[in-house]
Amino acid sequence: MSVLKDSIRTKALELGFADLGFAAATASPLWARSLSAFVAEGRHGTMAWMEETADRRADPQVLWPEARSVIVLGTNYAPKGDPLEMTRRPERGNISVYARNRDYHDLVKRRLKALGRWMAETWNCQLKVFVDTAPVMEKPLAERAGLGWQGRHTSLVSRRFGSWLFLSEILTTLEIEPDPPEADHCGSCRACVDACPTRALDGEGRMDARRCISYLTIESKSPVPEDLRPGMGNRLYGCDDCLAACPWNKFAQPTTEPDFLPRVELTAPLLADFIQLDEAGFREVFTASPVKRAGYDRFIGSVLIALANSGRRELLPLAEARRNDPSPTIRAMAEWAVLFLGGQRPG
Repeated sequence: MSVLKDSIRTKALELGFADLGFAAATASPLWARSLSAFVAEGRHGTMAWMEETADRRADPQVLWPEARSVIVLGTNYAPKGDPLEMTRRPERGNISVYARNRDYHDLVKRRLKALGRWMAETWNCQLKVFVDTAPVMEKPLAERAGLGWQGRHTSLVSRRFGSWLFLSEILTTLEIEPDPPEADHCGSCRACVDACPTRALDGEGRMDARRCISYLTIESKSPVPEDLRPGMGNRLYGCDDCLAACPWNKFAQPTTEPDFLPRVELTAPLLADFIQLDEAGFREVFTASPVKRAGYDRFIGSVLIALANSGRRELLPLAEARRNDPSPTIRAMAEWAVLFLGGQRPG
């Protein structure tokens, strides 16, 4: 390893990153073809920004022509214990592992900026840092940089950290020798595909976001289609089922980062408590949390779906109380939940 790469790696690990790799800041024709197909088939749903930024997303040189190398960094957020435990307790709500405490963007961005400042001072280079906030093909770049490979669940799989890595990138003017890419080690395994509650994965490494619970509870601007609501169970924000099913997780070590450890009130929250939150209460509970991104109306809509799926008729009055909510989104979901929980199947 060159002095340059060794120095950057040492500094990055010192700052708290779990892994990193180096790649050329060039495009692959496969990236553009895959992205074009994804958008053309409508699998991006209402995420119009994926189409609008396709040219920049598919080629780092379009995003920043001066870039010569990409440093891809991984931050471990592996949970301790069974990440799906709450999905088997229908009276409680399940929140994705990554959102059970503070927003990871803040911590990772601070570390990236610290690494970037050090690089600029030490190597007199220009650079740009990215944490899921710009059109960067981070998973293909991570594969190219040797951090792992894109599994059938479409997320990165690492031989050291399983499916539990937050990715971030530094584009730089430095010419850095690339690392060898990581090969695909999924073999014939379909655990993630079979685990998806709403069948959003096709088994060929492609996802239809319109069926993905993470998309439906976070990104979608439309009501959750009725045929998908039962499959959501009690998942209120995000979904970890396909990630948790990956056999490579057996090598992952639970994170010790305080910002990623679950807050007590979000480890086993009662649906009965969440459904009674007003907007101010929602903001208070989810201060500095990614869950705020969903917005109050959409979050309460997910809680109502979970109430219906719980099968607990004693929760019916809580759903009924939302039928006169000022929000048309919440009213509509409450009407459906009351019928569903009351034994009728809206159709």
